[in-house]
Amino acid sequence: MVQDAFGAERPWMSWVTVGEVAHHVERRHGADKAALVVRRLRAAAALDDVTAERVLAAAHIKARHPIALADCFAAATAAARDATLLTGVPKLLERDVGCRVLDLRPT
Repeated sequence: MVQDAFGAERPWMSWVTVGEVAHHVERRHGADKAALVVRRLRAAAALDDVTAERVLAAAHIKARHPIALADCFAAATAAARDATLLTGVPKLLERDVGCRVLDLRPT
């Protein structure tokens, strides 16, 4: 589904989410691999800046739900861009976070 999303259009992604991806890749595969992944994301995704508006939207979601702040940024970005959030995070899937969500968990 994620590959299809990248093939169909240039999906939106928060810079905070890029940071999350980078730190996970670096922990597992090293800094060089993380830098490569970030370069690929920059080329493939439309990156949403961390603005005051986006910070406050993420904070609003965080205030109402026990969800990680980085996940709140993903939801705030999807809501602001009228996009569907692709996620496997149960807390995002189980709550109304202000945007459409698509479950990426294996069935």
